[in-house]
Amino acid sequence: MSPDRTSPRRATVRIPTASGDTIEAWVYRPESDVPRPAVVMAHGIGGVKAGGLEPYAERFRDEGFVAVVLDYRNAGGSGGQPREWLSVVRQREDYGTVIGWAAEQPFVDPRRIIAWGTSFAGLHILELAMADRRLAAAIAQAPLTDGLAAARMSEPRAGVRLFALAVLDRLGSLAGRPPIYVPGHAETGGLALDTTRSATYGKELLTPKDGTPWNDRVTARSLLGFFWRRPVRRAASVQVPLLLIVPEQDGVAPVPAALAVARRAPGAELRRSAGGHYDVYQGGAAFSETLRAEVEFLHRRTSTTRAA
Repeated sequence: MSPDRTSPRRATVRIPTASGDTIEAWVYRPESDVPRPAVVMAHGIGGVKAGGLEPYAERFRDEGFVAVVLDYRNAGGSGGQPREWLSVVRQREDYGTVIGWAAEQPFVDPRRIIAWGTSFAGLHILELAMADRRLAAAIAQAPLTDGLAAARMSEPRAGVRLFALAVLDRLGSLAGRPPIYVPGHAETGGLALDTTRSATYGKELLTPKDGTPWNDRVTARSLLGFFWRRPVRRAASVQVPLLLIVPEQDGVAPVPAALAVARRAPGAELRRSAGGHYDVYQGGAAFSETLRAEVEFLHRRTSTTRAA
């Protein structure tokens, strides 16, 4: 693991997977040789680690946590083809792989690992909080917790067009054709994953500021894999402390589903943040309050684990 050129306190690692593709991750370490709690972090749909996750990771590091920020396979700096193909199963496997890698590092306390996710990654965080016994806690901000409810938020005609493209792309993949891509963000009336009034604002906040290439798209076939994912229905099976940051005016991820998770998950903590879906990111109205709530939760929950 060698230091990244842009930051003496950040290192870039490549973590092997069973598929043969590697996961690229950034590791932020406090200036301490004592094993520290670790936060394993990943982005939402189509996002890359360079697109807005560093401010969280830097703050967690400065608070005494190791932060491990990954790009899913098929995206960002990680390997895998086709590019920008989103698989819910593979992304959750990527979380698990990086959690396992972190637990083996001498600078990480394996009893105090927290999974963190934003937006679409809420699906993964909720599933991990139910099933991954290596975790001490989990955090989901502006979380998607019900794929079907999210699909129903789309304008019907746009939803039909997206579904048709998804089927066409899937059939094309079986014939070896190049992927059909769907943009991540577009203005109202366009065809994209997000065409809400805040889409352009969101794209601006999530665009990497360090020059890292970002295509802001996913393969259309990706859409077939998450509409039926509804972990909200099993929220009562959550096994670890869970913090949910739910925006007051989220037009992208269904708020009722996230609130249902907060009611059903044992011991879940709910914080409502100001503004909309993207306001939890740096530059948004709720970034400071979101980060403050997450840091407080991390300290409290890792201290509890340490004493156990």
